[in-house]
Amino acid sequence: MELGLVVKQAAAVATAAAKADAFPARTLGFRDSPRIGPRRVRFQPPASSAWRNRAVRAACNGSGRPEAVVDETAKAATKNEAKRARLYVGLPLDTVSAGNVVTHGKAIAAGMRALALLGVEGVDLPISWGVVSNNGGDWSSYLAVAAMARDAGLRLRVSLYLHGHGRPQLPLPQSVERAVAADPDILFTDRSGSRHRECLSFSVDELPVLEGKTPLEAFEDFFQSFRVAFADFMSSTITDITVGLGPNGELRYPSFRSSGGKSSTGVGEFQCYDKYMIADLKRHAEEAGSPLWGLAGPHDAPAYDRSPDSGTFFKDHGGSWETPYGQFFLSWYSGNLLSHADRVLSVASKVFGDFPLSARVPLVHWWHNTRSRPSQLTAGYFNVEGRDGYETVAEIFAKHSCAMIVPGIDLSDAEQLQGARSSPESLLTQIIRACEKQGVRVSGENSSIVGVGSVGFGKIKEKVTGERSGLDSFTYNRMGAEFFSPEHWPLFTQFVRSMVLPEMDPDDVATGEETLSLPMKSVPENDRQMQAV
Repeated sequence: MELGLVVKQAAAVATAAAKADAFPARTLGFRDSPRIGPRRVRFQPPASSAWRNRAVRAACNGSGRPEAVVDETAKAATKNEAKRARLYVGLPLDTVSAGNVVTHGKAIAAGMRALALLGVEGVDLPISWGVVSNNGGDWSSYLAVAAMARDAGLRLRVSLYLHGHGRPQLPLPQSVERAVAADPDILFTDRSGSRHRECLSFSVDELPVLEGKTPLEAFEDFFQSFRVAFADFMSSTITDITVGLGPNGELRYPSFRSSGGKSSTGVGEFQCYDKYMIADLKRHAEEAGSPLWGLAGPHDAPAYDRSPDSGTFFKDHGGSWETPYGQFFLSWYSGNLLSHADRVLSVASKVFGDFPLSARVPLVHWWHNTRSRPSQLTAGYFNVEGRDGYETVAEIFAKHSCAMIVPGIDLSDAEQLQGARSSPESLLTQIIRACEKQGVRVSGENSSIVGVGSVGFGKIKEKVTGERSGLDSFTYNRMGAEFFSPEHWPLFTQFVRSMVLPEMDPDDVATGEETLSLPMKSVPENDRQMQAV
């Protein structure tokens, strides 16, 4: 007997429409049923163990008409809709590939239909500056995905990413690559001279390093092009635009490295060694009357994966971070981060006017339970004991009426490595309080679907729906292989049910005799696998 995740596509919409008023809330899920035979379309694990390595397959055996099995509830809990946070699901980062092709479009469309049935508000579409730029400003593939969301009845949050990505491979614009070849110092550089090749240094925001243009001018061109291309969606489908502010779309320096998909819990390293950053540091040191402070970053700071005590700079007691030099350097370093956010959000506000904007900040929670909080310092957040570094960030967001997106809603202190003195919960609370103080809306995201079980979903629901939640919306990342796996999809279904229908009466739960079978078109052969990211 098989467990199948059955997908619903465009042809099913007309069939379901007649039932819509009678069944306003639908839940798509798994069914253990001998009636699910060889003439159905389903997501199922193939015989090969390669499915474990991030592959989702829609299997269609035979030429018969596929069907979707949908639980129907008798009534919706509309009285709770005003209170609940909006729920989104992130689409794969390579929804549109580097070659400007929609990746596994039919599978993504089927997934959107399933999400709409569940009652999800919308999806988050990642858009790459490099993909659009390297294909002559052609938006057709991204527009096609936006149309899929609209046709499924979903809203759309758009993330405009200004960085490159190694896995999946999403490049920076070719104009940036040519500029890097001519002058590698436009990239972030660490103490050993290693370059971070996925993001331009904040120090060149206003320098004409891109074939006569400044990065800010290039960002503005990209934003303007998007606004024109998506004009028909801006007034209806799109709810807000997320602006990328740094590596991985987050407002931070690339201070820590990822290994095997997991971030290091070391202190990270300061990214201030490109010639433009050093020149700016030197100028500020001279203005402060201490020119020797401008020669380089802290010489006694540990390396990426080391603990705070492996050097003297971050030591809780007697560390250099508390000296006049340390305070000067950290103020300058974090100030550059804040100035970058202010500049980019100013450009976005100029282009998009009053349209809702949002931006991401990282949840750098390891070593939070120390006085110096070193991993936050290297990321650019001057957030130490006695100094709230997130209030100044919230002030910048408030200035531009920009919502703040914070990841790690699924994390708890109890699950963290004890040696890293981590506290994601207290850091999240600090960020939300800083935003409340400045009147900034807050949205949440999970860190990863890997390892998110029923307990994890319970934590997310508690943080999203709690009386002191402070969250305006929540985005679950991200659609892909694990998302549609038999281990994950039923849990996600239950989670959405509990969010959309928190007070459902037992009499409203569908029984086996109250399910609705919906016909749909077959999934083409080349779209039966969707790679996760």
